Amino acid sequence: MAREAALWFFESVNLYQILCPHKVKKMPEQHSFLHFKKDEFVYLPNEPSQNIYMIAEGRVKIGRYLEDGKEIVLSILTKGEIFGELAVAGEETRKDFAQAMDNDTTLCPLSIDELKDLMFENKELSFRILKLVGLRLMKLERKLELLVFKDARTRIVEFLKDAASWKGKKVGYETLIQTKLTHKDIASLTGTSRQTVTTILNELKEANVINFDRKRILIRDLDKLQ
Repeated sequence: MAREAALWFFESVNLYQILCPHKVKKMPEQHSFLHFKKDEFVYLPNEPSQNIYMIAEGRVKIGRYLEDGKEIVLSILTKGEIFGELAVAGEETRKDFAQAMDNDTTLCPLSIDELKDLMFENKELSFRILKLVGLRLMKLERKLELLVFKDARTRIVEFLKDAASWKGKKVGYETLIQTKLTHKDIASLTGTSRQTVTTILNELKEANVINFDRKRILIRDLDKLQ
């Protein structure tokens, strides 16, 4: 799973460079950025799936609501990443929601019709888009499996391992993860409480398995993270 997760992240970032109309000279000039304040929704469940979005600045939370109204956070995306792409796979209305997490969240939209035209003209782009969709679905399945079948500690440890695979940078035997995620964010992503996240991270820190501050997490040895 580690290789697929890393591939998903880099495919997303690389596709932003290709698809954002502001970076593609041949795209029409009428495209404009969309700006959102913290907690504003980009879209809600049951709204038409008309665009994919690329994050130019800020962060976006993707989640779903259960029948009882409980919120499940599926992912927290940042600059360079893409969301809303399931419309390419035939999603007519949104099943999830997208919500800005920062006051300066800036998005670059691309309509599904525009994307399909680009895919029709470029087979390599079509392959990469479909691969991105497939990897996103695999990531979602893994997320749901962890939430249903694993205990809180396992979910938090697996989150750290996945984060290391997606965005980690090797520094000798250690892995550095640059992140703005708070303990509350990690709790939302793992279906736990902020107190549980703090307790488990501190236990791992005391065992010299990880170190962390507000901007980064350092995993000293992935093999010992369990």
